[in-house]
Amino acid sequence: MFDVQPRRLLACAAAAVSALALTACSAGSLGSSEEGGKTAISLLVDNAEATVKTAEQVVKDFSAKNPDITVKVETRPQGTEGDNIVKTRLSTGDMSDVFFYNSGSLFQALKPEQNLVALDDQSYAGQLDDNFKTTVSAGGKLFGAPFGTFMGGAVLYNRKVYERLGLQVPKTWAEFMANNAKIKADGKAAPVIQTYQETWTSQLFILGDFHNISAADPGWADKYTKNQAKYATTPAALEGFQHLQEVHDAGYLNKDFASAKYEDGQRMVALGEGVHYPMLTAAVANIAINNPDKVNDVGLFALPGDDAATNGLTVWAPGGAYIPTSTSGAKLDAAKKLLAFIASPDGCASQAKATPPTGPFAVKGCDLPADVPQSIKDMQPYIDKPGGSSLALEFLSPVKGPSLEQICVEVGSGIRKAPDGAALYDRDVEKQAQQLGLPGW
Repeated sequence: MFDVQPRRLLACAAAAVSALALTACSAGSLGSSEEGGKTAISLLVDNAEATVKTAEQVVKDFSAKNPDITVKVETRPQGTEGDNIVKTRLSTGDMSDVFFYNSGSLFQALKPEQNLVALDDQSYAGQLDDNFKTTVSAGGKLFGAPFGTFMGGAVLYNRKVYERLGLQVPKTWAEFMANNAKIKADGKAAPVIQTYQETWTSQLFILGDFHNISAADPGWADKYTKNQAKYATTPAALEGFQHLQEVHDAGYLNKDFASAKYEDGQRMVALGEGVHYPMLTAAVANIAINNPDKVNDVGLFALPGDDAATNGLTVWAPGGAYIPTSTSGAKLDAAKKLLAFIASPDGCASQAKATPPTGPFAVKGCDLPADVPQSIKDMQPYIDKPGGSSLALEFLSPVKGPSLEQICVEVGSGIRKAPDGAALYDRDVEKQAQQLGLPGW
């Protein structure tokens, strides 16, 4: 559901910061593994400006520490075309020595046990966040190092309004609704922001709530994949739809929720015109660009559920850096050194130097820069706390329905009731699962 959109947002945010001239090198032009006494390896990345800029900074800093290794960056398209290029080059044995690609379900489609080098024996393997390791593992083996940072699906909130009204960050849905009531009574801002003109933004009350589903039933994603669990018949899963309906029915939304756009939501939460905006943390990069003097007025908290004791954050994992099995000899050794650098504090610092982090790193010992926005800092305690974060459902199940955003708009606009919306989405999911040929459907 969010495979493409958040990555596009990150790329657009970075593009607004700076322009970068892209020069692609073809794999065939890289020559032998030895160039002037150095081992030469190639690195394939997508052509999003943020990705290329970060990759080139990482290569620069890696090369400074490893002068005997030369890394040449080549680019590929994004989206389906890029996916096909990666799969084709892996199948033909023509893949670059290292490549960056998605984690999760798209990673699994690469047949990692057949096409990728296992990394369990690498020194950094034990320093990787468990959530990330889940997204780049297959057959009990680890195949990727993290490139990028976690992204959260949470509630961005205006800290100044909270301070003025004496509100505390809620850990339960009841506390959240009580805060909304006080904000509405104050009459100076909309308690909850929704931006349904861009329908994809409607999904956070559902997708960002998955930590609460997982906390209630750790095996729910597996059951869901096997058609043994449904949104409409699982109380914890139904609650996301109920929350959408409740904030609308209580009159807590901005008056222009039907016509407001994503950029309007960012502005409203930054300026305090609205107080709560359920959103991906990719939005913070845009707030930093458009309202730099207000970006630290925005904080973050996880979407609250019923139990304060299990309160936690739903996260989208970073992509991975992988080595294909076609890489061998001196190139393989060099490729492993590059991944070890990426998965180190120095590698994290290099990435942060190139593009501002939109969440915590997936490597223990990697600290966020002191100047990251407050909302990004607010994510770190959830990552550090055992059980304080859960992967978004799309990293745990290939089952996705294409109509969720439209259904969320209907429920969140009072057009359709929550139970009906959940049941409709279950039917939408069924069609998709059958197309994938999943057992049990």
